[in-house]
Amino acid sequence: MSSSTSYDLVFLGAGCASLSLLVRLANAGYLSDKKVLVYERSAKTLNDRTWCFWEKGEGYFEEVVHHTWDTVGFYSQEFSSDLSLAPYRYKMIRGIDFYRYCMGVLEKFPQVEFRYEEVSSLDSIKQLAPIVFSSLYDPADKDPKATHLLQHFKGRVVETAQDFFDPGKATLMDFRVDQGHGTTFAYVLPLTTRKALVEYTLFTDRLLTTEQYDQGLDEYMDRFLKIGSHKVIEEEFGVIPMTGQSFPFYRNGMYQIGTAGGQTKASSGYTFQFIQKRSDLIAQALLSGKSLQDLPTDAARFMFYDRVLLDVLAKGYWPGDRVFSRLFARNPVQRVFAFLDNESALGEELKLIASLPTLPFMRAAMGVIFN
Repeated sequence: MSSSTSYDLVFLGAGCASLSLLVRLANAGYLSDKKVLVYERSAKTLNDRTWCFWEKGEGYFEEVVHHTWDTVGFYSQEFSSDLSLAPYRYKMIRGIDFYRYCMGVLEKFPQVEFRYEEVSSLDSIKQLAPIVFSSLYDPADKDPKATHLLQHFKGRVVETAQDFFDPGKATLMDFRVDQGHGTTFAYVLPLTTRKALVEYTLFTDRLLTTEQYDQGLDEYMDRFLKIGSHKVIEEEFGVIPMTGQSFPFYRNGMYQIGTAGGQTKASSGYTFQFIQKRSDLIAQALLSGKSLQDLPTDAARFMFYDRVLLDVLAKGYWPGDRVFSRLFARNPVQRVFAFLDNESALGEELKLIASLPTLPFMRAAMGVIFN
């Protein structure tokens, strides 16, 4: 540690990205002789979000996985089917379980200090440590040339009086809901035969009113789930940016992580697994004493694909429900998952691209290229 600094590492934000990296460093012994400062507005004491993702085998945070599914359903006016995911499994982690687990690991390291307050001056923060990680995402910091959408959703954990759900099968996407607002779908994650998380989700450029989210959920549960008598145990609401904007890893003297560092998949909003992959790379670099500036990144073609799909959705070149219906109807789900994970091979990507309509995607591709 430099004589002019007070800490070895500073983290701005104590969400998924910061905690994922800190726990890795703690478990690897890196923090044993380090002083760390973590800023967060308030302690994480609520189940403020749910992360869902697909994964092969066991992941780093397998201990806090709340439920898994081997089969998912996809439903639309054009295509409906149950999809067997092997070798993937669809997984769910509750925010509160993740926070408690991570804090349980970190409480064994008294040299990790948490300050629950707003950050008043970034310049003064950067003087505290030679390495500062920031997960502070500013929605107003937009590149005007990039396409911007929002993934916004409201969900309810509901409980029925009688057995109703199949806890072995989740609904990944149900596009049978009204598409009047734009790309809209519901999904259902059964936890027991009587309890499930039901989510109403949109990919659009603006939020709805509270009443509109509730109306969408009510209509879906009444018309398609036919759920009948039930009670609402929990509710959640969230907004995730979907943008083709580039997010540099190193900016203004800080390393950007999480959504602020581009770990939110632009075309789907999935974030958890991208954070885990990035956390692995950062932890390996710190443990081996390598420069963080040299971390590998995903192939540039994946960002190009994301930008094209975003333009198709944002500019209405082809309806979003038909885009996803075509993807899942004409490709094995494993190919789609690998593609959305930025882990597919070019040959598989060409097959997937060939399953989509040429003209709307070519129009969007040309716009992305010339922009």
